[in-house]
Amino acid sequence: MTNTFIIAWKETRSYFSSPTAYVVGAMFLILTGVFFVFDMTRPFAEASVRGYINWATLFIVFLAPLLTMRLLAEEQKLGTLELLLTSPVRDWEVVIGKYLASLATLAATLAFTLYYVLLLFYFGNPDVGPLFSAYLGLYLYAAAALAIGIMASSLSGNQIVAAVVGIGILLMLTNIDRIGALLQGTSADIISGISMNAHFEDFSRGVLDSSHIVYFLSMIAVFLFITVRSLETRRWR
Repeated sequence: MTNTFIIAWKETRSYFSSPTAYVVGAMFLILTGVFFVFDMTRPFAEASVRGYINWATLFIVFLAPLLTMRLLAEEQKLGTLELLLTSPVRDWEVVIGKYLASLATLAATLAFTLYYVLLLFYFGNPDVGPLFSAYLGLYLYAAAALAIGIMASSLSGNQIVAAVVGIGILLMLTNIDRIGALLQGTSADIISGISMNAHFEDFSRGVLDSSHIVYFLSMIAVFLFITVRSLETRRWR
């Protein structure tokens, strides 16, 4: 595990020493701030974060691939990935280390949105339960999106291609429930069951369901596993 944390620390420092994390984070905070203001200034506004949390998931669809696109794609382009893989470091340590770095960066960005929560407590009396569940759901959603993004980054040496592939997969997984709504029977249940938005809705309403938590954790595990396997195939080339 020491190698994992060394890689995670190195990547985290790299994030905060470049403008990418600051620009992407600032855009996320500006957009969520705009929707927070819109939600709070409408008539009979509710003291909750549901209004902008739902929009935040859409922004994460684009934010996560932008944060992860360089993690493995840049290593492939520069030719340093082969050096990393031939060093005494396991493939899963490389993947987990880089994933933890992206997770820490996104967590720092989401932490700044807690300012909106402080405003809610200052001007109103919000229910703590729905606030907790909404942020738990948002963090799990973001963690799954990052796992998909790093998987996309392992498929190409081009960062733009990696970002586009990641965004495409996330758009499909977030909107596939609309296809399920047009169907009936078992096929509709299966399609709706793999939708990220369908599993996030209860969190935003203040409902904690263990099946939704298991879904997001499973998504993280599956896409990180695919990423490790993608790196292992490079040893055979």
